[in-house]
Amino acid sequence: MTDTPFTLIEAFRLWGQPISWTVLTTWGIMLFLGLGSALISRRLNVRPGRLQVFLELFVVTIEDQITSTLPGPPDRFRALIGTLFLFILTANWCSLIPGIDPPTAHLETDAALAGIVFVATIGFGIRSQGLGGYLRAFARPNWAMIPLNLIEQVTRILSLMVRLFGNVMSGVFVVGIVLSLAGLLVPIPLMALDLLTGAVQAYIFAILALVFIASAVEGAHSERTPSA
Repeated sequence: MTDTPFTLIEAFRLWGQPISWTVLTTWGIMLFLGLGSALISRRLNVRPGRLQVFLELFVVTIEDQITSTLPGPPDRFRALIGTLFLFILTANWCSLIPGIDPPTAHLETDAALAGIVFVATIGFGIRSQGLGGYLRAFARPNWAMIPLNLIEQVTRILSLMVRLFGNVMSGVFVVGIVLSLAGLLVPIPLMALDLLTGAVQAYIFAILALVFIASAVEGAHSERTPSA
């Protein structure tokens, strides 16, 4: 990664609007995950093969994480949390492809992901408690806490964005610098560490998103927020 993460390089123009390489890579990841999911789900068998067993294990793991955080069936949140994890994991691992910067190493992508969590938190909160109940939750434990509770809603989404951006960007920069100085084979251990870091950051983002949604659904601000 040779360019600053705050700079978006234009790939082409679509109807007069510039499309950056970051957006193009994001579209590619979405297409890859969409087509892959469609192809895999077309051939589900009663006697599953290895790939289907792995996918079922992944779904069960996501459901277990949801049920350990929220009571009730996990169906409402499974698609969102699973999609966030898979997209961020794939985006983080794009750094291993020569010439491709992971979209999550750019602040715009992380801001969009945090925005999705922000909107989902509000949506699930209103759906669970009703508009009045959701708004009353900001007055807990008393009306004087309304400004602080509103600020909390914004700051924790910002922290979600900055945490992902900082960790992914730093990993890409370290591997890129070592690769430019030491040659092709020396950075392999760092690249393996980058794979692990990418998976951990995807997991943390998905779990934090689930905790934030749980706090809105339950009507109280959760105190179980994990730290990276």
